[in-house]
This record gives sequence, C-alpha cells and structure tokens, in this order.
Amino acid sequence: MTAATAAGGDAGGPRRFIPPPRAAVDARVFEHPLFDGVRGFADLLAGPGWPTVTALDARLALPGLQLVEQDAALLADGLHYEARIAQGRLATRADNWHDLFNALVWAGFPRLKRVLNARQCLHIAAMAPGQRNRAQAALTQFDETGVVVQVRDAGVLAAWDAHDWHALFDASHWQGGGIAVVAVFGHALMEQALLPGRLLVGKCVVVQGDGEAGCIETVTRAIDEGRVLGDPLQLRPLPLAGIPGWHEVQDAAFYRNADYFRPLRFGRHYPPPLTLLR
Repeated sequence: MTAATAAGGDAGGPRRFIPPPRAAVDARVFEHPLFDGVRGFADLLAGPGWPTVTALDARLALPGLQLVEQDAALLADGLHYEARIAQGRLATRADNWHDLFNALVWAGFPRLKRVLNARQCLHIAAMAPGQRNRAQAALTQFDETGVVVQVRDAGVLAAWDAHDWHALFDASHWQGGGIAVVAVFGHALMEQALLPGRLLVGKCVVVQGDGEAGCIETVTRAIDEGRVLGDPLQLRPLPLAGIPGWHEVQDAAFYRNADYFRPLRFGRHYPPPLTLLR
C-alpha cells in the first residue's frame, strides 16, 4: 500500500506512508493486539537484520507459492502482479516491511489469500488493460487493510450500522464477547502500525454467530462465491484505536474526534453480516 487514507489507513487524509527503518522500530510495538496474527514470527520482525527473500521463502514454505525477489529481471516478464501469483510466484521486495507482512499473512491465511487472488484474476481478465472496476478496488482494500470481525450481539451491530461509536466501543461489549476482532488481515495496517499511536481504520467483513473457529472459512467462502467484496462500500470502517485497550488515551475527548470517529454519511447502508458456517 503506497498511500494511507481515511478509508483504509490513517484518518488524517491521503498521503504517502513511509515506514520507519528496521533499526528504528522498538520491538515492543509488536506487543500490540493488531500484531496478534503474526506473533509467531517475532524473530523475523524484531531481529537485528532483514531475512533474505530466499530465507523467508524457505522458512514459510508456502504450498504452491514461491517468494521471489522483485527486481528488474522478474518484472521483465510483463505479467500482472496477481497473474504472477496465480502462476506460483509472489513478487517480494527485499528489506521491505510491506512485503514482509504480506508474506506473513500468506502464511497465516493461505486459502483466504488464494481466493482473493483468484477473484482479482477473474476481474483482470474481464477488464481492458489498465482499467479497474469497483470489485477490484474492494478486493484490494480488504487485502491491504482488511479485518475480520465477529459480532454476537445484534445491538452492537445496530450501533455500528449507525456509527454510534460510543455504544460500539463500550468496553462491556468487547470484554463480554458481544464483538471481537477475529483477525487483522491487512498487511498495510501492520506496516502503518509500526509507528505507535496512528489512528488506523480497518475495512471489515463481519460474521455473525457464536464461536470464532469458522469465521475465516465463512469469509473465504463468501469471497470465493462472489457474495462479498463487490464494491468498497460493502466494507465496514472500524476505527481500530477505539477498541478498548488498543490506544493509549481513550478518554471522552478522544471519542469525540469526529475526524476519526466519523458520523454516518447520509444514505449510507451496510450489508448484513455473514452467517457463521457450521
């Protein structure tokens, strides 16, 4: 992801995001809940040096997918990034936070990543060269800034529908199981979270039901069948810093920041959540 935006990154508005150099990142940043999904790769994130692309490929051993260093020789094949993935090669820039997090998400959610790639390739084949449709934009937003959220309490969902942030972020809902982050999927969110305190916004696919075990498969199947991510407006924005415990200062004044906790736009409606597969 090359730009942070209020829709899918920092709430301050469009700008190019430049991540900090590896040596400048305090290892304690990876203790934030946003990094829970990649915690098993702590040595790759907090070690003194970058893993080479070859070493990363060997470590992750992604089935049917090889990490290959992105250089002029690779790009000379003229293939679209997604088409190259479909052929079994993931272009990966050396010494690059964005691509490192992307590889780790591939390791954690290989089937979900595969389905996103397949949908992208389907749309690429249907579009004229250089053109993109709204479904491609939605797929990209979820890939870069996606979050899978489970909701059990219909009242919590209603609060989210209305952008009633005070009600949505009531600690009792998050501590009592009414709503939970199942997975931070977007690798661009992880990259931006290297700078503590940023007001990040996740783009969410929501699953309703009890038990987290089937949530990722529910989302994966819905994407595969084309039931979600047909348009960016289908994604629900979630100001991640509002989740209890996810930001250092969460007083009443913080939640009154309308530039971050934005009111519902007139006429905006969200699709119903996915029903948890059994």
